[in-house]
Amino acid sequence: MSIKLGRLTALNSADHNFDYAVASAYNHAGDKYIAFADGDPRKIYDFDGQYGYGDRQIWETLSSKLCAVRASGAKSIRILDVGCGPGTWLRRVVTRARALGFTSVIARGFDIAGGQIRRAQEYSSDLARRPGVDLTFEIGDIFKPLPEADCSVDLCLCLCGVLNHVEAPDHPAIFAEIARVTKGSFVTSVRAIGSKPTVYVDSIEQARQFRQYNRNNRLDVEFQNGRRISLPSHLFGTDELRALIAPYLEVEDVCGLELFHGRFAGDPRWNRDCSISAHLAVELEQLEKDHCRDPEFIDHATHLLLAAKVSTAKQRHGHA
Repeated sequence: MSIKLGRLTALNSADHNFDYAVASAYNHAGDKYIAFADGDPRKIYDFDGQYGYGDRQIWETLSSKLCAVRASGAKSIRILDVGCGPGTWLRRVVTRARALGFTSVIARGFDIAGGQIRRAQEYSSDLARRPGVDLTFEIGDIFKPLPEADCSVDLCLCLCGVLNHVEAPDHPAIFAEIARVTKGSFVTSVRAIGSKPTVYVDSIEQARQFRQYNRNNRLDVEFQNGRRISLPSHLFGTDELRALIAPYLEVEDVCGLELFHGRFAGDPRWNRDCSISAHLAVELEQLEKDHCRDPEFIDHATHLLLAAKVSTAKQRHGHA
């Protein structure tokens, strides 16, 4: 595959300083970002990144959406991944769709970071050549109109905090455009306002110092090697996220991810010999389930997971 430049194109840094900063940061992170965010990129269902528990919950949601489309009798599916990064999530979804028996899978992922797109292309080259699969990864800009037709996308993804890099005043326009092209479901995961600190592109240990300015939608980071970056960064509260999406799509569920696992699960970066017992693992799972929608806890989760769908009225209109 080659990088396709159509209506979605690489940004001019002189005109889009914030966007260029995001692209530059993720391009600079390279393979380190993949390991940090997804674990081993060739073992897509191991969920062995540092957010493994939360990733498994996201996957349960996505898998159930795919199964629902297939159960409706559909043999073809169109998928869009907004801010796809190195493409791990889209490869998971496409692989699962083929296993479910879809005879035609049309999937497109785009991201502002060309370096991550090249990695997505590399890791997906075999999958993209399989019969019935039309899989492309492109450099693209979330602030530009999507080339997809109205009500054409069965499943739209926007995961791993992509929307955290969008400043608050721009959220409504982006949600409106996502809703325009979606005829099925939209699933997103974002950093919560009370989450543990992150520097997004690498592990927190690599930062010498950092400061999140949520009112100004900005994160400033100085790394251990002296490199500095400044990224757009907006952390979401649950009520805010619901209110932003509600005018455009029907919110089905919002839950918190990694409320307890990050605190109690063993971290091999700190102590490789420290592992949790089977009993504690069960207890952590139960705590997550008990409190992931609790208003007293949810905004302190690492991520918020939101699932939404088009309204019944829009479905009728789209099929009229």
